Amino acid sequence: MLLSRCPCSGRARQCFHALKLIQRDCLVSLHITRCASTAPVPRITTHYTIHPRDKDKRWEGVNMERFAEEADVVIVGAGPAGLSAAIRLKQLAAEHSKEIRVCLVEKASQIGAHTLSGACLEPRALQELFPDWKERGAPLKTPVTEDKFGILTKKYRIPVPILPGLPMVNHGNYIVRLGHFVSWLGEQAEALGVEVYPGYAAAEVLFHEDDSVKGIATNDVGIQKDGAPKATFERGLELHAKVTVFAEGCHGHLAKQLYKKYNLREKCQPQSYGIGLKELWSIDEKKWKPGRVEHTVGWPLDRHTYGGSFLYHLNEGEPLVALGFVVGLDYQNPYLNPFREFQRWKHHPSVQPTLDGGTRIAYGARALNEGGLQSIPKLTFPGGLLIGCSPGLMNVPKIKGTHTAMKSGMLASEAIFSQLINENLQSKTIGLDVQEYEENLKKSWVWKELYAVRNIRPSCHSILGVYGGMIYTGPDFAQLKPAKDCTPIEYPKPDGKISFDLLSSVALSGTNHEHDQPAHLTLKDDSIPVSRNLAVFDGPEQRFCPAGVYEYIPLETGEGSRLQINAQNCVHCKTCDIKDPSQNINWVVPEGGGGPAYNGM
Repeated sequence: MLLSRCPCSGRARQCFHALKLIQRDCLVSLHITRCASTAPVPRITTHYTIHPRDKDKRWEGVNMERFAEEADVVIVGAGPAGLSAAIRLKQLAAEHSKEIRVCLVEKASQIGAHTLSGACLEPRALQELFPDWKERGAPLKTPVTEDKFGILTKKYRIPVPILPGLPMVNHGNYIVRLGHFVSWLGEQAEALGVEVYPGYAAAEVLFHEDDSVKGIATNDVGIQKDGAPKATFERGLELHAKVTVFAEGCHGHLAKQLYKKYNLREKCQPQSYGIGLKELWSIDEKKWKPGRVEHTVGWPLDRHTYGGSFLYHLNEGEPLVALGFVVGLDYQNPYLNPFREFQRWKHHPSVQPTLDGGTRIAYGARALNEGGLQSIPKLTFPGGLLIGCSPGLMNVPKIKGTHTAMKSGMLASEAIFSQLINENLQSKTIGLDVQEYEENLKKSWVWKELYAVRNIRPSCHSILGVYGGMIYTGPDFAQLKPAKDCTPIEYPKPDGKISFDLLSSVALSGTNHEHDQPAHLTLKDDSIPVSRNLAVFDGPEQRFCPAGVYEYIPLETGEGSRLQINAQNCVHCKTCDIKDPSQNINWVVPEGGGGPAYNGM
């Protein structure tokens, strides 16, 4: 069942090189473009997933051939799960003297550049993957020395003891900059022979005639903003494999398609999500407590809104703290603005003193899964499988998913490898259906851990709100109430010292997209934002987006408004795709290499 390991063909290497040159030449600095339109319903979406190219005369005669490469395993996404899967495959191949070609594609320009998490890492899976991780120089520099938890009121902090055995206990864990950890994992993967391709986004799932997954295609490059081909247009590359592993992270755009095609969510509850916003600060050394971990719930959120904060003191040679705020995306008030709730929280009397006199050096945001065990879909299907935060393996009360993501990738690789070396394997489909992965995951410590905390994430829709603990099964987007039934929220103006405006924050994320390309935030119907979202919910996308992507601006006629999408600002958090009350927004990948440029977030 094995392919002999071989490097990419010269033709394919040339294709990768050409794509990289185009991406390099096209990148521009962050800015917002305002465009004019006088049409009653201005055309917003020009992406080919909404407007097929075979019906567009501008594409007549354009060569649409794609080069194809064969591998044993293709992995989509270079996060903790995807890299752990790749590493484990190559470890097993070395142990059994087998040659396996493993290709990993990552949409970020550098490994770790799109990674954002708190992060407090439980090293259990890392210990299993690399027992000598300390000798290898893994960037785990800050062991947890102190745990604090509290409930905030507007002016006070009520301390809550963290008793042994509770999920929040962090003894033995490490505060890390997850992007740096992921970059280190990437180095380990490449040293083992994994072919890692950063800057290439998986844009399409490919299928065999029998409907099993065949592989993926990377995205096309060289398309104008209006959807027409540029002179530099290049088709993406096809990567075919016996098994394709999807490790896209929370709410992956390819995973969404797979859920529907294979009905993977038939027997689970809808996934629920949170939006996590994070900043990195350099603070006064006198206030620095290396190894301290602090969490809170309560103010500024009301009792009907799930969420909380974290503040971690890093020990990396300078007085750094990582702080952030998570808001459950099942909130009801369309006037709620997660970014401004985060900014307001920093002014709490128990938080601001730590930041006074400090300097904010980084900002970012990412959606996270909060549904727990009940919301995990079927994980395998012919030709592929889901690992990590893509299906939602996060331990919600622990606020940790890296260790479970890594272990899922390792278990997936062990099951895949077993099939690849089985010379007597009789597969019913061309793409291998590795059902043993899900069976083994359910026998592992990952499943035991998630099962133990399966009922802790409350819905916040009971009479008791956050403190009710009642399970709710509705999707997050359906929870938003009409604006007429809600009270607008007045947020204080940022002071520029502790709290900040949105666009100066996005600038700190390093976010960058080629401007002259179709917006990757696509709308199924360009009229819906004004006719429904603005009319009924007062345009919630202009508040729930943590990057200022969505903006309602007055029409030139002076009557009414139109939606403007500032796609260059997108930090790839996926919140819009999740929370849009009309489910009209579909996030797809932009040209590879675009997006945030996080440095150890």
